Amino acid sequence: MLRHAKSAWPVGVDDHERPLGARGLRDAPAVGRALVEAGCLPDLVLCSTAERARRTWELAAAEWGTPPPVRPESRLYGADVPELLDLVHEVPPAVGTLLLVGHNPGLEELVLELAGDSLDGALDDVRTKFPTSAIAVLAWHGDGWPDLAPGTALLTSLIVPRGRTPR
Repeated sequence: MLRHAKSAWPVGVDDHERPLGARGLRDAPAVGRALVEAGCLPDLVLCSTAERARRTWELAAAEWGTPPPVRPESRLYGADVPELLDLVHEVPPAVGTLLLVGHNPGLEELVLELAGDSLDGALDDVRTKFPTSAIAVLAWHGDGWPDLAPGTALLTSLIVPRGRTPR
């Protein structure tokens, strides 16, 4: 799960169309590098259609030689846990690693719902805050995405990459 990078709040711009802010533009490429370093390259990306999520994914994926297929998904925008689980349950069985690019509070709540346990206190960290650009990595062993259920995953890490201001 990837929460979009920090967005801007321009006056008169619809929430769905809000762009990334300066920090988000710096952090999004760092997200791509962090996913590579963690060995968490997805087979499929479901990305919210909101501008800030799409742009986060574009900048993150630009850090890879060949990005995975991405499917824009309008249902990720404003989704709650049951809606997010419905999306995940629709994922084809050939997909081994899935990345959701979306929003809070839905993604944070989904991580907390799915993770029965975590490594290195990552679950407590998510309970405290799931900040912009955060990546929650969950491991799960099941026969197919429809079997993913609350409490059946292990939160293996919480990564919060931050970009640096160019000099």
